[in-house]
Amino acid sequence: MKERSVLKLFTGALMLATLPLSIHSVYGAADDAIHHDANSRSPQITESEMSKASKIYFERCAGCHGVLRKGATGKPLTPDITVEKGTDYQKAFIGGGSAGGMPNFGTSGELTEKEVDLMARYIQQTPVAPPEMGLKDIEATWKVLVAVKDRPTKKMNNFNIDNIFSTTLRDNGKIALIDGDTKEIITTLNTGYAVHISRYSASGRYLYVTGRDSKLSLIDLWAKVPNVVAEVRTGVEARSIETSKYKGWEDKYAISGTYWPPQYVIHEGDTLKPLKVVSTSGIASETNEFVREARVAAIVASHYKPEWMVNVKETGKVLIVNYSDLNNLKTTTIDTPRFLHDGGFESTKRYFMDAANASNKIAVIDIKENKLAATIDVGKVPHPGRGANFIDPKFGPVWATSHLGEDTIAVIGTDPVKHKQHAWKVVRTLKGHGSGSLFIKSHPKSKNLWVDAPLNKDAKTSQSVGVLDINNLEKGVTVLPIAEWANLGEGAKRVVQPEYNKAGDEVWFAVWNAADKRSAMVVVDDQTRKLKKVIDDPRLITPTGHFNLYNTMHDIY
Repeated sequence: MKERSVLKLFTGALMLATLPLSIHSVYGAADDAIHHDANSRSPQITESEMSKASKIYFERCAGCHGVLRKGATGKPLTPDITVEKGTDYQKAFIGGGSAGGMPNFGTSGELTEKEVDLMARYIQQTPVAPPEMGLKDIEATWKVLVAVKDRPTKKMNNFNIDNIFSTTLRDNGKIALIDGDTKEIITTLNTGYAVHISRYSASGRYLYVTGRDSKLSLIDLWAKVPNVVAEVRTGVEARSIETSKYKGWEDKYAISGTYWPPQYVIHEGDTLKPLKVVSTSGIASETNEFVREARVAAIVASHYKPEWMVNVKETGKVLIVNYSDLNNLKTTTIDTPRFLHDGGFESTKRYFMDAANASNKIAVIDIKENKLAATIDVGKVPHPGRGANFIDPKFGPVWATSHLGEDTIAVIGTDPVKHKQHAWKVVRTLKGHGSGSLFIKSHPKSKNLWVDAPLNKDAKTSQSVGVLDINNLEKGVTVLPIAEWANLGEGAKRVVQPEYNKAGDEVWFAVWNAADKRSAMVVVDDQTRKLKKVIDDPRLITPTGHFNLYNTMHDIY
């Protein structure tokens, strides 16, 4: 296939709606000619259909199955597998989903019957590798919209920024900043498509967000109305950004990781200027085979040293990157099971609890000693977000994860000093709210453990949340009908990501509906478990992730 055709197939749609500086603008839209695939057994599809399907795949599928469709959290979708199973099988799976965490795109209404058929044919075509981006390519996209010298030298607004929530407006390419005290939207800001992570600088002044399209935005929270002061694009798909948190290095650097190209980038903290690019392609921990698409998933910052923990998904390696000297970059590589995805600290912040979700394990990284402390077998496809820390009345300090692939919560002992007999062991396996969970959360001031299930096939389950009493876990889960409380009318209305306010007395949930349907944020009183507020603002288009400034900055979860 000629280079021009490759670029048209990948960028003609994937980047059309998401990347203003896309190669699509150079090469033009795909035409209606029949696509001639390298695999002669692939079903017929036109060039324009390939363009549309590439966009849908990027938005809905690539995160789990990979840009090159070789699989990670989701299974491989390469033609040697998909062609054998055929179009009807693929349509049934895409439309109906699975208990293992595959969303039911058809029966939920997220894709039409024609789109399900299109995607069933698309995944039987040969994957196309996207363009690469080096430092010069990244620098060419870098913009400082408000120079550092022109920014305020003190906070110019009356917002309690410690209690601000940054909420992703997934399909609108924006975030909403919501005042956690008044429950009012302060402003909405143009960012990248489907912001995956919001991270606050160590000082709390700046907010960093990364879209799934690899557009990074730096937001100044001290401005009279918070605004975007810098932006840069680091690739075509991304999931992670973090800042330097160690004492003396606050706000100096930021680090972003991309799914494609497989690499991470270190930036100036107050401008996003790209300083260093490091490839993450390499040898996998368990197979000793080379992996080109070795994607950067979660990144967390150490409170002990000037270091970041960088998850490299497909190779199963945690890279501990020391940012004290960028010219002589020191990296400690820790081999773990695969595929590394998300995770967070236990309560002392010494140990990084890291989900290797394809291996059904949690890897425990000692970030003080820079070594693997343990690997723990848990349920099918753990997906903790950052996880949940609390004091178990029987087992002491614990950290918990829920699962995409089964309806369980694994509770792991995390105190190797005072509760050594329980440390790095699953001390409880609880029945959760349902499979298809993405987030579990608690708070040091709470007696509740909250768990969602937005990817569950059952609408009643995906539209509600479960909550357990930490002091009476044997009692089981209580289900709260969050979407029903929101009273939004029709639509999928998936309820996602419990997130506490700074005080730890409220839990916020996103009710994520389709872009042409009403969505909302629902605030629940943590003590009474009663509805406190529905934020039903027309600007809340497809809200998904939401991050409280104080809790995110201090790794409280």
